[in-house]
Amino acid sequence: MASITLPTFTQVTPAQKRTLVAAALGWGLDGFDVLLYSNVQLKVMQSLHVFPTDPHYKAISGLPNTFMLLASGIGGVLFGLIADRIGRTRALMLSILTYSLCSLGTGLSNSIVMLIFFRFVLGLGMGGEWNTGATLVAETWPTHLRARAISLVQSAWAWGLAGAALVAWIVLDKLHRDWRTVFFVGVLPALVTLWIRKSVPESEMWRQQKNQTAGRGAPFSEIFSAGLRKSAVFLFLLNVFGLFAWWGLFSWIPGYLTLPVERGGRGFGLMNTTWLLVTLNLVGMFPGYLCYGWVADRLGRRNSLVLYTLCAAALIPFYAFAHEQWIILILGALLGFFGTGFFAGSGIVGSELFPTRIRARALGFTYNGSAGRELCCAVHDWRGSRSLQAERCFSAMCDRVCADGSDGVTVAGDEGEKPGVAADER
Repeated sequence: MASITLPTFTQVTPAQKRTLVAAALGWGLDGFDVLLYSNVQLKVMQSLHVFPTDPHYKAISGLPNTFMLLASGIGGVLFGLIADRIGRTRALMLSILTYSLCSLGTGLSNSIVMLIFFRFVLGLGMGGEWNTGATLVAETWPTHLRARAISLVQSAWAWGLAGAALVAWIVLDKLHRDWRTVFFVGVLPALVTLWIRKSVPESEMWRQQKNQTAGRGAPFSEIFSAGLRKSAVFLFLLNVFGLFAWWGLFSWIPGYLTLPVERGGRGFGLMNTTWLLVTLNLVGMFPGYLCYGWVADRLGRRNSLVLYTLCAAALIPFYAFAHEQWIILILGALLGFFGTGFFAGSGIVGSELFPTRIRARALGFTYNGSAGRELCCAVHDWRGSRSLQAERCFSAMCDRVCADGSDGVTVAGDEGEKPGVAADER
């Protein structure tokens, strides 16, 4: 009787491994640069003469994130078009350079307007990195390992967030430097592009598609063609509700934990907040991302999305009412596991729904082009850090989209399909 060989990462080539590392580094360092602001927001505002006692403090302090997330939607579509036209690796390098250099610009900002400008441009690179990296991995890794590979890429975000918390703590609390130095550290990811340019090959699938079409790109409207329209709408709505809930909760957690109790926060010091955030990222988010690929291969793409979003929605109210540090620690890790790990599914499903000629821009539109993050910032600017009820509502709606909205959408790995079959292969 023939033995069954289980798929393992030892079956991939060194070039495929370098592709995975490049995408993971780009995404992790993206999260690092993006979340630096949330960790030093109070000190940035104070240096720009905006204080917590100001009645408009929450709205003003949220503007840099609002414009950054608005730009991420534009950047997702823009870099998707660039990746489909000039290649995945070049677009990946360009996105990393964009957010790295804008971190330097953030550190040089001496006014609210200047700060918002650099955070906006940083958002363009942030939005572009995810879909270019995910597309590169999807097109270079074996179909039976694709779900786990993209989960590994997505898990790097947790390391980036933990790194941002640690750097802010070390620079501010241990080295006693100002907040500008924190952002100067954020320019270092630009060095990764030197290695990518030298060692990471372009997607052969993209090269073949480029040669077959003689350099002529497919129109953007093809995303909404008869065979793809329902899939695009399903994935778009899934990300609208998921991103609203994620950014509405996790981008405000540092401020929520450090804000005095009388102002609605938990009154923790910088040290305690730092380790709570590191635990949330490395014990919660990281394994949540990492496990999703294996869960998706076992339960199917759709069932996995429903499981993760349902658990996240159920945990939010318990986290909101927790006061003790150990309870916040445990619930935060669980919430990070399910509420963040879910996004690995978006990349897996999206990479398998769309053909090569439009894959990067389709992922950019359905993920970064969704209005979830922008909507979350509008709500937070209006209600501040007290909108956890809204996050729970949107998490529940995300779960509803997973359960009902995917009817009729063919997702690889569900209903007996071979896991990881890309749109080109169906």
